[in-house]
Amino acid sequence: MQNLKVRRVGNSLGVVLPKEVLSRLNLRDGDQIFLTDAPDGSYRLTPYDPEFAKQVKIGKKLMAQYRNALRTLAR
Repeated sequence: MQNLKVRRVGNSLGVVLPKEVLSRLNLRDGDQIFLTDAPDGSYRLTPYDPEFAKQVKIGKKLMAQYRNALRTLAR
């Protein structure tokens, strides 16, 4: 567990992530991260976009459903 301190950044508040956390999340300056609700009521900080994953899942389902039509259109 990392102990982080909330600090003033301009007119906002922010948290500085330690180098080890940035490395583990594979984050660089300007990358986008997401704060999501976890099932146990806590929060989770992740580079993974749950909305994008949901859209990909729907897309895969549609591609499987219309596989023959898409194959014909690809010719």
